[in-house]
Amino acid sequence: MTEVLLIVGIAVAIFVGYNIGGATAGVSFGPAVGAHVLSKLGAAVLMSIFFFVGGWLIGPAVVETLGEDIIEAEGMLTLETGIAILFFIGAALFFGNFFGVPASTSMTAVGAIAGLGLATGTLNWAQMGEIVSWWVVAPIVAFWVSGVIGRYFYPRINQWVAISRRETHLWVVDRSSTIPRVSAVEGTERREVVGSLIVVAIGCYMAFSSGASNVANAVAPLVGSNALAFEEGVLTTFSNMEWGVIIAGVAVTIGAFTIARRTLETMGNDITNLPLTAAVIVMTVSATIVSLLSAIGIPVQLVIVATMSIIGLGWGRATRTTTVSDAVRGKEKTAVSVGALTAEEEGEQAPAIGEEAVEDIPKASELFDPSTTARVILIQNFVPVLATIGAYLTFRFVPIFGF
Repeated sequence: MTEVLLIVGIAVAIFVGYNIGGATAGVSFGPAVGAHVLSKLGAAVLMSIFFFVGGWLIGPAVVETLGEDIIEAEGMLTLETGIAILFFIGAALFFGNFFGVPASTSMTAVGAIAGLGLATGTLNWAQMGEIVSWWVVAPIVAFWVSGVIGRYFYPRINQWVAISRRETHLWVVDRSSTIPRVSAVEGTERREVVGSLIVVAIGCYMAFSSGASNVANAVAPLVGSNALAFEEGVLTTFSNMEWGVIIAGVAVTIGAFTIARRTLETMGNDITNLPLTAAVIVMTVSATIVSLLSAIGIPVQLVIVATMSIIGLGWGRATRTTTVSDAVRGKEKTAVSVGALTAEEEGEQAPAIGEEAVEDIPKASELFDPSTTARVILIQNFVPVLATIGAYLTFRFVPIFGF
């Protein structure tokens, strides 16, 4: 019976990882795919590799938090309850992926585990308080760091780097010889090549940070129940934790090559016309915050951190219409709009601080598609709630778990 439950548990964990791959690939490589710098197949390959590296090097710290620290009572997280938790995580994420929206996997996983704690009265409120506190602090930090960059550094970065979107693919593959050769399209400028490599590199960094934070969401219940600690045979080559990371990596790879095509389309083309230079800054800030918090065992909602980074970057760029002294004295008003990120074309020099008119700042609606943005925000907030309520009701009222 135990072997059957373990097989079921691994299958459900793979289902969760599959949906994580679909959700996080869009966030990591959507800008590169939308700009035709990288194909969806290339995004899937890079997502698989760097997610696994991040999960292997940093992920165990977050796995320990989710698998051992949120629930106070020892032995409460059994193989049976782990399977149920994974089911609710996977079902909720699948709901988001079905609509092409990459939901917060960390919030969904924490919500499902918290549902067990609430239903049984074993929730570690101190640990939950720490996690939720960081959920509040991390987006604020992302906003202000990006705001400073937007006001003082973004125009110069946009002028120097000038990463632009393309209507056609930048790279072509020559398969006429035994070993395929990849080269840039004829007529491509050197700046375009450098810019495209930067976009892809930052996407890999995002995938790494995603692995560091999200590998726990797929396997923490199994690792926490010690279900993967094999006692004999070739399976003892890896530890309980290492098997968890391997299973998560395989599952995410499957998701990246399949269902991720929908989220790559949404994040790359539908939701925003965010300039690629701005996207690179947002991705760098977000990935750094997530990686640092993952290293201390805090599961972070990458999607929300990235959203606040976009808003902060746009706000910082918009404040360049007035100097600090004029703003303090109330002489000038600032048009607070993320649309400010489109005020200049790539490579164009921006006016000095205080020399730009408020009327020159584009509105937010010129950068975001309002209907798509509203749909994304609604589903992203609904998915974790769905997992929490489902887990709570199941563990509270279904007698099979014996609580």
